[in-house]
Amino acid sequence: MTAFHRRPVPLSKAYRLLNHGPTVLVSAAHDGKRNIMAAAWAMPLDFEPPKITVVLDKSVWTRQLVEASGTFVINVPTISQVDIVETVGSTSGLEISREKDLDKFSAYGLTTFQGEVIDVPLLEGCVAWLECRLLPEPHNQGQYDLFIGEVVAAHADERVFSEGHWHFQGHDDLRTLHHVAGGHFLVIGDEVTGDVLKRK
Repeated sequence: MTAFHRRPVPLSKAYRLLNHGPTVLVSAAHDGKRNIMAAAWAMPLDFEPPKITVVLDKSVWTRQLVEASGTFVINVPTISQVDIVETVGSTSGLEISREKDLDKFSAYGLTTFQGEVIDVPLLEGCVAWLECRLLPEPHNQGQYDLFIGEVVAAHADERVFSEGHWHFQGHDDLRTLHHVAGGHFLVIGDEVTGDVLKRK
């Protein structure tokens, strides 16, 4: 259970939660509706205040919820959640809502908790969470599907992230996922230090 290991991350270090390029899950909520989707294109944009970008296609319901609420969460899943990533990334929350009167969280039995600053569900079991306030950029959103968020709160699993650094050794089940293409993923590897690089 990651709740025991979840710790706040200083906003000055929040960009490091995405700097290694993981696949993420974007969650959003508005007017009693909520959704979660997979996104391979998310990255840090700025340090102070911390900002991130994520691509949300015009066809996805999560985008509508983000635009309506002005908030969203970036969840960083683990190798043990690869089935969840594939499932929420290949199903439509809007269709599930219309056909079953459920959302993806309920339909797939996903456990969530509320953020500290914004009212959006965060997915339990991930290793990092970034609560974001949308910085509206209508041209970028309309032309490029590119959304910018200011990180207003950040959290990470202290077993693999502390003092501003990832350290996955000894926690293989908590390693992050990296989407290549066509449903293929890689897993983050081991740390390589400067001393190793100098010897090569």
